[in-house]
Amino acid sequence: MHGPRSAPMHGPRSVETMGWLACSVFAALLASLTDLVPHRVWGVSAATGYGAAALLSCRSKTPWNQRSSLVAAAGAVLVPLAMLVVSGARQLEVHVVEQSGLLLLTSGSPYVSAPSELWEYNPYLPGMALFGLPKAVLGGGILSDAGIWFGIVFLGSMFLAVRTAAKTTTRRNGPGEPRATPCTPLLLLAAAPVVALPLAVGGVDLPVIGLMCLALALAGRGGSGVAVGLALGAAAALKWTAWPLLPVGLVLLLGAAGRRSAARAALVALAVCALALLPVVLANPSAFAEHVLLFPLGEGGTGSPATSPLPGHLLTTYVPGGFALALGALVLAAAGVALSLVVRPPRSTAAASNRLALGLALAMCLLPATRFGYLAYPLVLVCWHRLTSAAGRPTGTGAVTTTGFTSSRPASTSYASVPSVPPTVIRVGAVACSACSLVVMRPSTPVRPGPPGRPLRGYARRWRRPPGRLRCTGCGGKRPVGFTRRR
Repeated sequence: MHGPRSAPMHGPRSVETMGWLACSVFAALLASLTDLVPHRVWGVSAATGYGAAALLSCRSKTPWNQRSSLVAAAGAVLVPLAMLVVSGARQLEVHVVEQSGLLLLTSGSPYVSAPSELWEYNPYLPGMALFGLPKAVLGGGILSDAGIWFGIVFLGSMFLAVRTAAKTTTRRNGPGEPRATPCTPLLLLAAAPVVALPLAVGGVDLPVIGLMCLALALAGRGGSGVAVGLALGAAAALKWTAWPLLPVGLVLLLGAAGRRSAARAALVALAVCALALLPVVLANPSAFAEHVLLFPLGEGGTGSPATSPLPGHLLTTYVPGGFALALGALVLAAAGVALSLVVRPPRSTAAASNRLALGLALAMCLLPATRFGYLAYPLVLVCWHRLTSAAGRPTGTGAVTTTGFTSSRPASTSYASVPSVPPTVIRVGAVACSACSLVVMRPSTPVRPGPPGRPLRGYARRWRRPPGRLRCTGCGGKRPVGFTRRR
């Protein structure tokens, strides 16, 4: 007699299991190929954690459960982080930031006047030196590690960003209705290799990414613009990679709250940047140019370690005049993204995040000195706003949020009660907000696809408007809203 067979694994559960297995394979390959001790420690620990998470997800009845995410996060973040902090085997960037904090406290400038060794170069803006102040003040201990503060600022900023975006999406839900917290999706994000690796080894880009997402969430919410300006300025004062955020965030705020809020946010952001940059630049302009401008471009006294084989670096290394070609392509890409902001400005946090991710991906690929780790910017920007659907979904009865719009009627009378349309059936019909021009597809009457090579017209049925008053969540519901049909 054989025991009962387990049900075959398919659907989201199989996707989760394969995802954790792929992460485990990646971590094992990194541990076997890298020469960096922190990355090797992370690879061994993360491969074990991801493998255990895959086993749990395979045996679990519910996909994407919290247990597998906790096991993956423990193996990919907590265990290697504790080992590296206790042993002191941290990334070079962590020691550079801690040294810059000590220099800022003693000399007023985070930059060495005449750097000669690689560890003496500080390619970050003066705001990054604040993460090194705990080491300069406390001297030792876990809380003095700059990498710990990188992770704290990143996780705190992402928690606020997801919560703010979720509240914006579910603004019209009745009071007292329980909502899912952003802890579970954030746990899944922290366990992903693109975030778990820098969290464990001490990545300087994490706080920049977190503040960028927070600024976009605040800009999509609207408001007076002061909070948006503070987030924009804080991110821009840490690293130059956050500077493309300024035009994208301001354009998003312009559409959500108007010109006055956008102008106020711009003034606050410029004031924060000036307060962080001007004292250091005026104190020693040559050192600032050597560390922040020349060294990241590979033109400093010491070659930059950012030598990943991406198009910009390959042009600079193997093509005569490749440095000018790479910079020219970078300028053209920036001009194209800027033109898209004017021609088709983003009207939602998701659209702004995707636009910024596209611009940063092009920049990271075309820079003369670049590395694969910089691709964490576009990857997190593309994924983070999708967490709001899990964090902002109400768990009780009441208003139900569909894509872009909220119905004021209970779930029993809205489109949320309609069974999901099979993927083989075409959905037709759309509505648009007359205030912010946000166009979204609505679930419609299932229709039969037309014959191959024939247009759909004549086969589509007219869709019906759901009962209840609709309110747009793209512009925050602060303006008169009207709706029109669009094909």
